[in-house]
Amino acid sequence: MWRFSQSDGSGNEESDTDRHRVLGLSVSRRGSWPLLAPVRVMQKSMSSTDDLSTGSLRATPDAQSPFAHPDRAAFEAHLARKSYGPFTLTEAVRPGWNAGIVPREGYRFDTYADPHTRARLPAIIAAVSRERLFETFIELLAPLGDSCEVVLESSHEKRGPERPEYVRESIERLVLESLLWDFEDLLTDDGCTGIAIMHPHLPMEVQLDEHKLLVVYAPSRAPFAERLEACGVGRNDELRVISQGEHLHTSHSRYTKDFNRLRHRLGAE
Repeated sequence: MWRFSQSDGSGNEESDTDRHRVLGLSVSRRGSWPLLAPVRVMQKSMSSTDDLSTGSLRATPDAQSPFAHPDRAAFEAHLARKSYGPFTLTEAVRPGWNAGIVPREGYRFDTYADPHTRARLPAIIAAVSRERLFETFIELLAPLGDSCEVVLESSHEKRGPERPEYVRESIERLVLESLLWDFEDLLTDDGCTGIAIMHPHLPMEVQLDEHKLLVVYAPSRAPFAERLEACGVGRNDELRVISQGEHLHTSHSRYTKDFNRLRHRLGAE
């Protein structure tokens, strides 16, 4: 199932019940979240309107809708395309027909600004080619220390603006990493699953979100940038990521079952 996310620039979501038919594909149309907001680093519940301070990661509308022009064959060929030069997409997401964003690898710095408290936190966003994405994600967990907290987020059965979250408050990092490797396919290829790993006390967080972007929040970005470079991901201050434009998420019923298995094995409630 493909789910279409059309950006209106506001960061707000339309209801998942607003459904359309596109060339025989069942999709739901909603405003995209360019990033999962920090789960714990601000010690408060974030709303979907939270954004990075520069606004550069806020999704922006396209002049033409991807519903407007392609015939079935062209659109199916577009959805089937996985590679853009050396960059390979996961199965979780595809750019919209007229998204205007060419997926590519890299990372860049930004700053998260809480619109309520005006607190600011340095951030990194990275797009990594599929063959190295999960390994890079695991590498980014090391600076979080020996013990972590975990939040799983799912939109498999989402019925309103809130997404179900499941929390495991204390787990040894090496045990967590071993468990996550067992669910690599789910975390890499399911467009309805996101995960955030946090330091239990310090404002440090690593996300692998529904767009399969890596997002880091931490007072010091250096340890995470060093690990990205060591994994072959270079800095690109002009990087635009897939969530900035119209895009489609995909999922499968088996991923709903896998998500529940991960949640239970993790002990997340």
